[in-house]
Amino acid sequence: MSYVKVIMNEKKKVLIVVGTRPNIIKITQFKKYNQSSDRLEFKVVHTGQHYDEKMASSFFSQLGVEPDFFLNVPVASANAQIAHILLGLESVCKEYAPDLMMAVGDVNSTLAAAIAANKLGVKLAHLEAGLRSHDRSMPEEHNRVITDDLSDLFFVTEKSGLDNLIAEGKSEENIHRVGNTMIDTLVAFDSEIRKSEILGELNLRKNEYMLMTMHRPSNVDSKGGLEKIIALILYFCEDYKVVFPVHPRTLNRMKEFALLSALENSENLVLTEPKDYFSFQRLIADCRFVITDSGGVQEETTFRGIHCFTLRPNTERPSTITDGTNVLVTFDNVRLAVSQMMTDPKSRSAKVPPLWDGKATERIVSVLAEIV
Repeated sequence: MSYVKVIMNEKKKVLIVVGTRPNIIKITQFKKYNQSSDRLEFKVVHTGQHYDEKMASSFFSQLGVEPDFFLNVPVASANAQIAHILLGLESVCKEYAPDLMMAVGDVNSTLAAAIAANKLGVKLAHLEAGLRSHDRSMPEEHNRVITDDLSDLFFVTEKSGLDNLIAEGKSEENIHRVGNTMIDTLVAFDSEIRKSEILGELNLRKNEYMLMTMHRPSNVDSKGGLEKIIALILYFCEDYKVVFPVHPRTLNRMKEFALLSALENSENLVLTEPKDYFSFQRLIADCRFVITDSGGVQEETTFRGIHCFTLRPNTERPSTITDGTNVLVTFDNVRLAVSQMMTDPKSRSAKVPPLWDGKATERIVSVLAEIV
């Protein structure tokens, strides 16, 4: 009698690295494939780059994505922070031995993950690859370019990412246009978002307020920039309720320059701490329009069909302009841009970019199952 020994293939291990609130939002749907996939296992590392409870921890618990590894990097300079993440990821990789590391987004944690994978000989995938602002004054642009230079696989959210990677000489067979995993989270949690009671808590009514977010160093790190933001808030408070969840960076700078008092007497201003994911998305969904300098908010407003005015000279997400609801503005022309759009809000047609359908994570898992 002969015997056949059956060897079961172990699942391939994928280590996903995140460190900031926006990037947590992009990976919420991966872990559900741990049980359903016979090929892949996903584990999440939270570096701790966003250390504030409202900026990260509450998002993990609310979205049901508890990290498997937490590096708890200290508050420090970018160089020191990246160094701590590198050492932490080296320890995690020695313990977990991943077959592939996935770097998410364009922050310090993304760059550290790319360098760690390269030095440890671990295959690297970049989630949200190929996005370019072509503005080297932005730290995120350097993180994007270097991460893509070190990556083996590229998961692209929009056509510009594909075009940029091909122009930079990346092999097309390694580039996968899968859609936007941030939209996957919006779709998956839409009912929870709609149940949020934040409008009642802040005494707001649908379509009767505008939402503002500001956090980029180019806008908030100088007294002059903050004074322009305050002047803008007070201007729009004349016609709208203005909801302004204040990023910790922005709040610290306002305190540093003693500017908070300038906002104290505005009856139409709702100044809040950063909100949990469900609350903030409800605020986006039901507002009249958004003024922001955030990359992710440009995408979320495009998906929701909410007018977005981005106070930046450029965007790494051009599909939000060519397809979506986003408009780039300056402090000099934002008032006119808002006035023109609100006077005739249907003057511009907008649509959701291709593959922003809630199934991007599923496409990524299918690719990884074949390749890793």
